[in-house]
Amino acid sequence: MSNRPRRPAKPYRRPRKDPVRVLAFEALRAVDERDAYANLVLPPLLRQARAEGGFDTRDAALATELVYGTLRWQGTYDVIIAECVDRPLRDVDPPVLDVLSLGAHQLLGTRIPTHAAVSATVELARVVLGDGRAKFVNAVLRKISADDLDGWLDKVAPPYDDDPEEHLGVRHAHPRWIVSALWDALGGGSAGMEELLEADNERPEVTLVARPGRATAEELLTGDAAPGRWSPHAVRLAEGGDPGELEAVREGRAGVQDEGSQLVALALAAAPLEPAPSTGGEETDGETNPDERWLDGCAGPGGKAALLAALAAQRGAVLLAAEKQPHRAGLVSRALEGNPGPYAVVTADATRPAWRPGAFDRVLVDVPCTGLGALRRRPEARWRRRPEDVPGFAPLQRDLLRQALNAARVGGVVGYATCSPHPAETRAVVDDLVKETGAELIDARPLLPDMPGLGDGPDVQLWPHLHGTDAMYLALLRRTSAGG
Repeated sequence: MSNRPRRPAKPYRRPRKDPVRVLAFEALRAVDERDAYANLVLPPLLRQARAEGGFDTRDAALATELVYGTLRWQGTYDVIIAECVDRPLRDVDPPVLDVLSLGAHQLLGTRIPTHAAVSATVELARVVLGDGRAKFVNAVLRKISADDLDGWLDKVAPPYDDDPEEHLGVRHAHPRWIVSALWDALGGGSAGMEELLEADNERPEVTLVARPGRATAEELLTGDAAPGRWSPHAVRLAEGGDPGELEAVREGRAGVQDEGSQLVALALAAAPLEPAPSTGGEETDGETNPDERWLDGCAGPGGKAALLAALAAQRGAVLLAAEKQPHRAGLVSRALEGNPGPYAVVTADATRPAWRPGAFDRVLVDVPCTGLGALRRRPEARWRRRPEDVPGFAPLQRDLLRQALNAARVGGVVGYATCSPHPAETRAVVDDLVKETGAELIDARPLLPDMPGLGDGPDVQLWPHLHGTDAMYLALLRRTSAGG
């Protein structure tokens, strides 16, 4: 038996709580457990952290990057993590996988030094998982840290020539089926495909809209803000700019709205109307061409409705904003509050109209969809959506467009919009309803002047990599007959 004295055991050190990483972990768990969206979960967590003190602007910026970056690259990180664990990924507890993903993003997607990324993530694991599972996290992260992102992608992505869709999906953090759908929407070929996927992974600018008659774009051009690229009412904030610091935003005279959404409303408002047959009267010449009544049939949460209402007020027209969900109808009411002209907000289902047929000169339906056009803003949606979700929206999308055409007068204009470039949610819907109703497609391209890359028309697909907007789709249709 050895007579050497035993080395005294190290005293137990309690884990140090890092508020930034704990907050990021809590946000990821909310997204995972409650199917919440990060853009709804993160702001209240940040406000609470600031209110409790010791959480500054740099902390908020780091927490935001950790959450959005981890969600954006989650599928690719899962492939890499799977190479570094000794069990199927489905057997790793979700909270442990969230911590590993946070660590992987710090190692592969940020400039945080390797030793700091590993030690900070292991410390987080001790706080939220316990010492035992923290050892597992430490072992996995040290394997991940053996290479950088490009090195890992070379290992885990199949060669382009063998499987181009899977290759691009892994290298650019998109599910294979979404890569395929985007490829179809672009028209085939590889041109622009990588640029689009890269644009989907960039942090989008914060874009404001100055609501006509209530604010001007010049009023919002403070500090490093810049004019919008396409909309005369748009202003782009510099990175880190806070919309809430602007008086016009606090007062509701301006709001946060992607430039693509602004262009949809502007194009509908600018589309030419045709005269409708007169209903009689001695002072008419057989046709009338009113532009007095506008309808937003899917108005929540209110951004397009607020812009349309302001544009309608400038012409003496009235907007009716309809929204099926009561809480979203409340958001619409708040967005329209203070509009200079008359308007009304109703809680109503546009597939079961609460208005008579042919009552409106202009109608917009921005239909529910998969949201594949807004992956920059909701990165988790790419991993949450499934291919079978697409046909699930189809009956509702067609019914909303059908009822919108029925709500428009003969000669009136209907705008069909969706924040998805998926062909099944865009042209397939429009083509079906044109055949069914005899509606006439209007060329939307001249209504978006000076914009490149609008395609062959008559409908318009916007793209992040070409226009700096969400991938909004717009088709303009004219009702041509009373039976249509």
